[in-house]
Amino acid sequence: MTRADILVQFDLHGILPTPQRLEIAEILLAKPQHLSAELIIERLRQAGSSVSKATVYNTLNLFGDRGLVKVLSLDPERRYYDSSTVPHHHFYNIDTGEFTDIDEDQVRFNALPRLPEGTQSESVEVLIKVRRQRD
Repeated sequence: MTRADILVQFDLHGILPTPQRLEIAEILLAKPQHLSAELIIERLRQAGSSVSKATVYNTLNLFGDRGLVKVLSLDPERRYYDSSTVPHHHFYNIDTGEFTDIDEDQVRFNALPRLPEGTQSESVEVLIKVRRQRD
């Protein structure tokens, strides 16, 4: 995604462009991928950036809150940021830490549980954890 494309996406999602946000977006939105904050920080450092760790975390939270990226929470300690926001599901490989997208139409439900009173469904996302077969 070009810088011009990123600026359009920022405008569509109500995100004020700053140099730091642009640097982070250029890494995260470069292609369909799933990156942790730590991986983004590492890539920023490799590119010679001095964006602070706090700015990276705050920016990723903003991107997730505004719907620019999808936030994948493995547990309270581990979050990944998915540059693809079209509805889809994931395999997560426990051995490698890699995510693989699953097209939405490849997962079927014939029933979902009754929603808690006073709530409405926003989305359904499936995360299938896999690991290497053991002999």
